[in-house]
Amino acid sequence: MTSVEAHDAEAEAPYLPAWVRVAVVIPCYNEEHTIADTVAGFRKVLPGAAIHVYDNNSRDRTIEIARAAGAQVQSEPLQGKGNVVRRMFADVDADIYVMIDGDNTYDAPSAPRLIAKLWNEQLDMVVGSRKETAQEAYRPGHRFGNRLLTGCVASIFGNRFGDMLSGYRVFSRRFVKSFPALSAGFETETELTVHALQLRMPVAEVPTPYYSRPEGSVSKLSTYRDGFRILRMIAILFKEERPLVFFSLVAAALGLVSVALGTPIILEFMHTGLVPRFPTALLAASVMLLAFLALVCGLVLDTVTRGRRETKRLHYLQIAAPGLTLNRNDRF
Repeated sequence: MTSVEAHDAEAEAPYLPAWVRVAVVIPCYNEEHTIADTVAGFRKVLPGAAIHVYDNNSRDRTIEIARAAGAQVQSEPLQGKGNVVRRMFADVDADIYVMIDGDNTYDAPSAPRLIAKLWNEQLDMVVGSRKETAQEAYRPGHRFGNRLLTGCVASIFGNRFGDMLSGYRVFSRRFVKSFPALSAGFETETELTVHALQLRMPVAEVPTPYYSRPEGSVSKLSTYRDGFRILRMIAILFKEERPLVFFSLVAAALGLVSVALGTPIILEFMHTGLVPRFPTALLAASVMLLAFLALVCGLVLDTVTRGRRETKRLHYLQIAAPGLTLNRNDRF
């Protein structure tokens, strides 16, 4: 980061009332080489923030080093980043949350700028989109996968993010306390993004420097395994959050199969008055029946989803937006 960028980041630090609590939450798994620098970096730029490190069954000295660096350390026994995020959001009570990975690849001096964006514009989530500082910082497979998966989410739920899988995010209290956190692994970023898009929350994306991992630090992300898990999560969220569209596509596909099977039989019946391929005719009728059933499922589930979304929206609206609260009692 250049001195000019550092100065800009400090200049945009928000004015926060004394009662506003900022929490830095850091999910960790085997990060003994980087966790001390990560904690120190955020301690420097956010001196008043509480820094929480949540260890996820590390087999190295992550817990010991994080405590020595001054962080509050808790453990989550269920393996997977999504499980850690669920625990962090449930345990930590704050007004503004900064979530960061413990690998020291994200830029700590950008945190005040992200918080300023959230607070001054009354947003619910600000994503630090990754701007590479070195070619090796972002592996080509990860870069392609991120673009592909971000494009899938954009086409289904709305195009508001360019880096959906970034682990650098700032949240409002009302986002965190209304987030269901159902995923278990690295697909949690997808769930966070879709949650904001479905409730039409005010969000933003700010470019931030992204650094390569220090020597000795190893990425826990598997390009293909985790990529398929994220793609599976997108499909599940598509079915659950937009069931009418999902089941309409299923119904259309089944309908086309039925028409393809039944058209020759209908044409032959019109010419000869006979139905020589009765099993095929029965199959075509059955597939068309399944198409109509899929459409009915979509209509019913769309009503259920709408009611569930309204419930989440009402819970979300019970907490005031950041930057609009006047005193401590106005938070609730």
